[in-house]
Amino acid sequence: MTQKLSILLSQMTQVVGDLAANAAAMRDVRGRHPDADLILYPELQLIGYPPEDLVLKPALAERAATLLTELAADTADGGPAMLVGSVEREGDSLYNIVALLDGGRIVATRRKHELPNYGTFDEKRVFVPGPLPDIVEWRGVKLGLPICEDGWLPKVCQHLARQGAELLISVNGSPYEIDKDERRLTQVFASRVTDTKLPVIFLNRVGGQDEIVFDGCSFVLNSDGTTAHRLTDWEPEERVTHWTKGADGWTCEAGAIAEWESHPADIYSAMIISLRDYVERNRFPGVVLGLSGGIDSAICAAIAADALGPDKVWCVMMPSRFTSQTSLDDAAGCAAMIGCKLDTISIVPAVEAFDAMLAGSFADKDVDITEENVQSRIRGVTLMALSNKFGPMLLTTGNKSEMSVGYATIYGDMAGGYNPLKDAYKMTVFAVAKWRNENVPRLSRNPVTPVMPDTIITKPPSAELRPDQKDEDSLPPYVDLDRMLHMLVEEEASVDDVVERYGFDRDAVVRIERLLMLAEYKRRQAPPGVKLSTRNFGRDRRYPITHGFRTA
Repeated sequence: MTQKLSILLSQMTQVVGDLAANAAAMRDVRGRHPDADLILYPELQLIGYPPEDLVLKPALAERAATLLTELAADTADGGPAMLVGSVEREGDSLYNIVALLDGGRIVATRRKHELPNYGTFDEKRVFVPGPLPDIVEWRGVKLGLPICEDGWLPKVCQHLARQGAELLISVNGSPYEIDKDERRLTQVFASRVTDTKLPVIFLNRVGGQDEIVFDGCSFVLNSDGTTAHRLTDWEPEERVTHWTKGADGWTCEAGAIAEWESHPADIYSAMIISLRDYVERNRFPGVVLGLSGGIDSAICAAIAADALGPDKVWCVMMPSRFTSQTSLDDAAGCAAMIGCKLDTISIVPAVEAFDAMLAGSFADKDVDITEENVQSRIRGVTLMALSNKFGPMLLTTGNKSEMSVGYATIYGDMAGGYNPLKDAYKMTVFAVAKWRNENVPRLSRNPVTPVMPDTIITKPPSAELRPDQKDEDSLPPYVDLDRMLHMLVEEEASVDDVVERYGFDRDAVVRIERLLMLAEYKRRQAPPGVKLSTRNFGRDRRYPITHGFRTA
């Protein structure tokens, strides 16, 4: 009977749909660790996660089956076995599976039982749940193989324990959310250890995939609840773990305990990785963005330079007659600190042309927000023209507070390909900017600090679309607005709930809820952006555009 095991945790990235590249990456890992007994890869690593409706193409499942057989054939060399996540089709049913490959063949497959169908997850849309899985006996060891959600809920792991499992191996595709790393370890999987009295391996992936980003943070828990290993966050890592079977079962030898990033460093890393992978995997040569002298565009420029390098960031200042000299100076200072290119293109001639063009139609109307929006749309057209002509992706810079209440111009400052701040409230933006001005991110390709003048952080936010404009002319102070929005969005609270908790003026909260509901049509047309919270717009929070419900 096997008394010792060497198990490699391969915390790695993926490319959704590029099965050949994913298979090659797994082979490379195996080639670097010929002495391991077993190599673990993340959930659905062969096809990438989440595949969404791409997985419904029959050709994808067929190709996955072929490649899985080829990967199994590799193990005929007597080297490490592999636990590979893939898909399996049976008739009209498609399953999310893990396959144990050893000795040149597919030794066993197990189908995911618990299919998540909340937040970012739509697995019931594309997969059929498998039965409660049996244990897998491999080299004399009884393995329980819960796949992601199977380990987040107690039923599957308790079933495997009753079947005689000696070790639980959970491969995951668990996206980043604020505080989720510690919750996985100290709450979810610690509970599985308590439930089953078995050691648990939790393996997660890293890297960005459209609006979600994976933070890694894999770990090993022994049956007594102690942490034997913690892998790093955000970066690929291949960690060899050594196991011994004693009178009380399998125990993992203690290894390195990585220190995971705290706030707001973790948020900043999420923004870097998601933007980097989105731009590079979609083969853009870089990004272009409007640099206004305000905090949102400044931190987006810093994020872009950290993600891609300053040579791939093109900032454009587009002053109007309302732009202050302070904003011009702050934008120039920010670009110089970051080390990126800055051009200045005045929108005054275009504004004057639109004024003349619309003079007849607007003759009996007062100047209002329409003229403000025209300025924003001129800037959007200008930036899109640069993007079309030279190829960089247009980066948008609106934060979640603005997007919540519609304080953004559709077809103007909302135009673009990706938004790092889409799920960051304004107070989060302030926190991230202050942190970045004092720290160099671990993952940065632009190791400089500070990245913006302090005046950008301290001055009152303004769109500068009319004389002496301030955001708080139209909105509550951001510290209050964000508290209202956090309850209305993240907690799905009512107006009365918000008033009861914070004592805000009820009419003010009623207005914010109304704006939140009315802005849904804008958010539907907004570019993607990295998910940071438990309720991001788009994947998590899916409201109808047209509806009449209000809580007050």
